[in-house]
Amino acid sequence: MTLLLMSSLLSMMMQTYKTHTLIPIWLAIFLAVSPLCTAPASAQLNNPYTEDEGKQAVLYESFSGRPKHMDPAVAYSSDEYAFISQIYEPPFQYHYLKRPYQVVPLTATHMPEVIYLDRKGEKLGQGVNAGDIAFTDYVIEIQPGIRYQPHPALAQNAQGEYQYHQLNEAQIGSATSLNDFKATGSRELTAEDYVYQIKRLAHPKIQSPIAEIMKNYIVGFDDFSKQVKDKPKTAIKDLAMDSATSLSRYRYRIRIKGKYPQFIYWLAMPFFSPMPWEADVFYDQPGLADKNITLDWFPIGTGPYLLAENNPNRRMILTKNPLFNHETYPSEGEPEDRQKGLLADAGKPLPFIDKVVFMLEKETIPYWTKFLQGYYDASGIASDSFDQAVQFTGSGGVALTPSLLEKGIQLQTSVTTSNFYMGFNMLDATVGGASEQARKLRQAISIAVDYEEFISIFMNGRGVAAQGALPPGIYGFAEGKEGINPYVYEWQAEKAQRKKIEAARQLMVEAGYANGIDPKTKEALILYFDTTATSVDDRPRMNWYRKQFEKLGIKLVIRSTDYNRFQEKMRTGNAQLFFWGWNADYPDPENFFFLLYGPNAKVQYGGENASNYRNPEFDRLFEQMRNMDDGEQRYRIIQQMQEIVRRDAPWIFGFHPKNFSLFHGWYKNLKPNLMANNQLKYTRLDSALRNEKRQQWNQPVFWPLVLGIVVFIAMLIPAINAYRRRSKETIQ
Repeated sequence: MTLLLMSSLLSMMMQTYKTHTLIPIWLAIFLAVSPLCTAPASAQLNNPYTEDEGKQAVLYESFSGRPKHMDPAVAYSSDEYAFISQIYEPPFQYHYLKRPYQVVPLTATHMPEVIYLDRKGEKLGQGVNAGDIAFTDYVIEIQPGIRYQPHPALAQNAQGEYQYHQLNEAQIGSATSLNDFKATGSRELTAEDYVYQIKRLAHPKIQSPIAEIMKNYIVGFDDFSKQVKDKPKTAIKDLAMDSATSLSRYRYRIRIKGKYPQFIYWLAMPFFSPMPWEADVFYDQPGLADKNITLDWFPIGTGPYLLAENNPNRRMILTKNPLFNHETYPSEGEPEDRQKGLLADAGKPLPFIDKVVFMLEKETIPYWTKFLQGYYDASGIASDSFDQAVQFTGSGGVALTPSLLEKGIQLQTSVTTSNFYMGFNMLDATVGGASEQARKLRQAISIAVDYEEFISIFMNGRGVAAQGALPPGIYGFAEGKEGINPYVYEWQAEKAQRKKIEAARQLMVEAGYANGIDPKTKEALILYFDTTATSVDDRPRMNWYRKQFEKLGIKLVIRSTDYNRFQEKMRTGNAQLFFWGWNADYPDPENFFFLLYGPNAKVQYGGENASNYRNPEFDRLFEQMRNMDDGEQRYRIIQQMQEIVRRDAPWIFGFHPKNFSLFHGWYKNLKPNLMANNQLKYTRLDSALRNEKRQQWNQPVFWPLVLGIVVFIAMLIPAINAYRRRSKETIQ
């Protein structure tokens, strides 16, 4: 624009000279630049969105990685859940406001009826011993009147026949997207749709990541899987699975083995969302998959939103499901929620937002800039922007910087239900085993590896040092003095303080490694750390680990390798030390303690116990605790289990990451919920405030451009005058 404007000015000036008009050159300049100076004050020339979107209830977010699966039977990553949890509805969900996390009905009318059965299938009374329970029935009743989003798979003609279930070659050949099928239809959600989805989980061709887990719990799941392995997906509609069956149009039953209270958490995951059989019939037609017209690309659900645009190279758009009408904002929460305004929308129909636009942002700096301009409603905090956004207070807390406070930005922090740790291979001859020597060596290393320092250096303080196997927010996690690891920390000044390195060195002496010397070699003890950290950016962290072990005189050898080779080492037990992590599938201690349960050992059983830890007392307590209902007895058993693993130290308990999220002041109903993935429906925006702030923060500034033009013209005037003089001399 600048070059065109300058060219126009120059043309006007030359024309003024050539025609000998009376208009001065400076008047020509004024006439050219005055439109810029009189631009409307509300103009936002840098607005990346259309003008009509600014007047709607539209939420703007970003994504950096393409979701691979939109099929709820297959999807199992946060990138995918960000979308499908808004589209699909399992029968239950986590209450948005209540803590500890509580499962409540979503499409169900009430919590399931739980029936215990003996080996003969006869009903048992409440309060029976878990050992007497052979089966548990979950009987679920769903709400009538819930309807699927409009979708071509459900479109019917005047005769009631499905319009797109028998496409011919011409129809398939002309289709490039789901939108090419103009007719859409809907129908009521039924109990059979939930049963059909459970059958899909069992079908080997679906390749559900939880199929192997469900074989251990759902009765007959494995047998059904074998029965349908050579059949098309659509065939399962007419095949019976005795353990998952509809009792009526709105009631169905799932039968599991024994007593497993944690099964209710699985019923709140997208895996157990309903799927209409019509979807598989439609998408499985030959030729559609070649055009990427699949369930993995175009979902169909009953949730508050539908996927209106799937363009992972640019943007993803969710729009409000026009047929969604069965849920309202919660009317109850924690005592402080009302004071924080979190119950202002109690009882109002959900969702509040009409449209959610996810823009692809691979670079953090442009994303951060757009957030500060008000063009994204929320943002994480990248390392490059951390100091610009957050400052630490004298008491160790965190606060926003004055520049962000001035903009009315809100900071939300929450400790994740995740556990990251450095593991010892308990099968290793040096660091493993149950001997006192190996145990004290592990305890010494646990003291020396200062994860508070790690969090400060590599995580901008965004983490909490772990004290055991459970993260905060999980039942059984103990606060304060009761919850510290006494083998690594001391309770001083009302907080946990890591023991001095001298305590670790004394343990090294007791373990037979005084000053880090291996008595077998008379040289420094050598330990091996297997990792997938291979890039240049990983070197500072690897050097930091070396220095931690050097405190004890131990030489740490880093063995970097690719992920496949690393996995092979873990499966065969050839790794000595390694770094691992786990994010909660559901908020129960069983979901973390099973990582240390002997029968889950990776080498022997192929389980998730990567350390191959085995302690008979821990295993006995785990088996007792896992099927208990929450209560004082279960809590005490959990504390016993924590004490055992703290003493045995199969892990160097690392850290629980801390989420730092920023939200503009117009973003309402904010409360961190680390278990739920369907929070978008609760979000409300003050669009008027957003428009006001955008205009305030993005006023067009033209004076540098005008000044540049004036300077440019001023530099041209001598050349123009010289040209006039030469022209006059030529004429004369």
